[in-house]
Amino acid sequence: MKSKLFLLLLLAICFNCKNEPKQHIEELETSQELLVKYAEGFSIKIHKNYKVITIEKPWPNADKTFKYVLISKENAAKTSFMTGEYDGIIINPIQRIVVTSTTHIPALELLDVEQTLIGFPGTDYISSEKIRAQINNGNIRELGKNEGLNTEILLELNPDLVVGFGIDGNNRSLETIKKAGIPVIFNGDWVERSPLAKAEWIKFFGALYNKEHKADSIFNSIEKDYLESKQLAKNVKDRPTVLSGAMHSDIWYLPNGTSTEAQLFKDANVNYLWQDANGVGSLKLNFESVFVKAKSADIWLSPSNYSSLEALENGNNNHTLFDAFKSKNIYSFTNTTGASGGVLYYELGMTRPDLVLKDLIKICHPELLAHYKPFFFKRLD
Repeated sequence: MKSKLFLLLLLAICFNCKNEPKQHIEELETSQELLVKYAEGFSIKIHKNYKVITIEKPWPNADKTFKYVLISKENAAKTSFMTGEYDGIIINPIQRIVVTSTTHIPALELLDVEQTLIGFPGTDYISSEKIRAQINNGNIRELGKNEGLNTEILLELNPDLVVGFGIDGNNRSLETIKKAGIPVIFNGDWVERSPLAKAEWIKFFGALYNKEHKADSIFNSIEKDYLESKQLAKNVKDRPTVLSGAMHSDIWYLPNGTSTEAQLFKDANVNYLWQDANGVGSLKLNFESVFVKAKSADIWLSPSNYSSLEALENGNNNHTLFDAFKSKNIYSFTNTTGASGGVLYYELGMTRPDLVLKDLIKICHPELLAHYKPFFFKRLD
């Protein structure tokens, strides 16, 4: 009787085991999520033998989430993943990479992996001295334009990874590259809504190169510098009024109050005259509305791409009517360029918002940061 009961119990256990759904490999492992404090566009889970990086917002209004596996060559040979579950399997650490935005360049240099860059669209825009030396030595190939990459050269280079930059996800060149078996991962640093969130994307590159600890240390230093500078400006009593942008044709373009530029103005503790304006992208105003509000502004920051007072006057004579023009109190980052003319701010400013903030504080509160020399911004001559 006991033997019959034991047999029935054994059969019941076997039946239940057969009907129990199989667990995916990730469910059987413990994972640790990499700390991301400000950025909303990516997250990284670290498993025992691989990592999963999730990209939430690679461009505005993106309606798809992208997931990629980062895994070593050795572990990839003995690990299988469900078909269609991931948008790419990336072998890391990366040995040969193509990036497509100058904002990606500083992370490579800070992580000491700039030698892995082998191709870039628009090399003349790169300002980094280290990477310009690689370009001059022929180690980095020109790939045309981001919207129409030279896929023939890129496929010839056969990189381990292409870091894509897109405004809407409709880049046929990147689709061609993916179909050829080269992984493409989207980077959405520019979509982030705060300066520190954009800077935190260095952790994205840290994961690609298995340099998470170094990336975390670099970001912590930038964050500390930024927050200390913000605190320094917090208690100033004199908050100068600030105008920004400039005329193009009949429209004055300037940052809205929810932009990262406006956030920097706020953290520098200045009275940006459009700090309460909400919206996406730049504000587009007529001259009269800007003049009425900002005629007497103390300081004019970032007057579009104008590089001199003469250019500003020639662009539109109405620019000369503002008090900031008359007092020559106009500052721009346009004249801080690399060897080939690339504007350094567009390359490094996103990664180093601490330097941008200190520039603004030095300009707007000259009594602070007594020994600091602005890094990006210069007074227009």
